[in-house]
Amino acid sequence: MRTLIVTALLAATLTPVAAQAQSNEELRHDRREIREEQRDLRQAYRSGDPRDIREQRRDVRDARQEYREDARDRDRAWGRDDWRGWRDRNPAYYARGNWNAPFRYTVFRPGLRIDAPYYGPRYVIADPWRYRLPRAGWGQQWVRHYNDVILVDTRRGYVIDVIRGFYR
Repeated sequence: MRTLIVTALLAATLTPVAAQAQSNEELRHDRREIREEQRDLRQAYRSGDPRDIREQRRDVRDARQEYREDARDRDRAWGRDDWRGWRDRNPAYYARGNWNAPFRYTVFRPGLRIDAPYYGPRYVIADPWRYRLPRAGWGQQWVRHYNDVILVDTRRGYVIDVIRGFYR
């Protein structure tokens, strides 16, 4: 009975890792499939048959669509709070340390516009993937503000998201 419980617990804890590995393998497979379909399309161009070319173009388009759907599914599974479990298992990454900005602490909320010194290069989190933060979009950066992490639109200076108490 004890072995069954231990096995069930191990399976429950490893399931998310296996699901992520599976989705990465799916993406690798989809990329391989796109390359194969493109190779077939080049062959169809060489043969010159319009019907075959049309068919191969459709196959390439379908393979790319499948890749986009799998990538979207993988990214959708990556939620806003996925970093919490990682932080609990790796507290050294999130240690506050002796870090203070040369300006006072300010409580930011999404929608506020902030000045460029708050999101200058000195405060940018260069490796947000290390902290398991969600991916920043184009023109956005994660910056540190005391113990908080702020997602800023660097083109206009607007706060997009705030995670309070991110660092311990």
